[in-house]
Amino acid sequence: MTKIGLFYGTQTGYTETAAETIQTEFGGDTVVEIIDISKAAASDFDRENIIIGCPTWDVGELQADWDVFYEELDNLDFTGKKVAYFGLGDQVNYADSFQDAIGILEEKISERGGTTVGYWSTVGYEFNESRGVKDGKFVGLALDEDNQSDLTNKRIENWVTQLKQEFGV
Repeated sequence: MTKIGLFYGTQTGYTETAAETIQTEFGGDTVVEIIDISKAAASDFDRENIIIGCPTWDVGELQADWDVFYEELDNLDFTGKKVAYFGLGDQVNYADSFQDAIGILEEKISERGGTTVGYWSTVGYEFNESRGVKDGKFVGLALDEDNQSDLTNKRIENWVTQLKQEFGV
């Protein structure tokens, strides 16, 4: 049985709902433990496969609970860990900072040895800039509940199928 830690922060509840949908989509023998980052301890990250969920808040900022935990990441070693990211944002009203939060977290965790998995195509999105894009792809699943909520469940389904292969579960 594979255990995956899914860490999320949320202001509006959308990221938590996405986390629960991801957990359900994994199903089978894969246990996805959902952990609210505001209640997380460093020891919770002691696992090989990790999923990080964070909405971009305000203009290109981390969600409040992730902002508080951000410095704690400097004390963690992600060497040998596969890390996938998903974020929520508004590509219309925040076109210059869409999905910045996952980019901020991915950069920090990669510096700490984490291996990013779950890259996601930018096709089908309309935005100007994003710290969440690396080499022409999002560093993780990009969700937009404000403008494309009808695509969320299918995007999650496809992303989890991809992650199962990349995590080897």
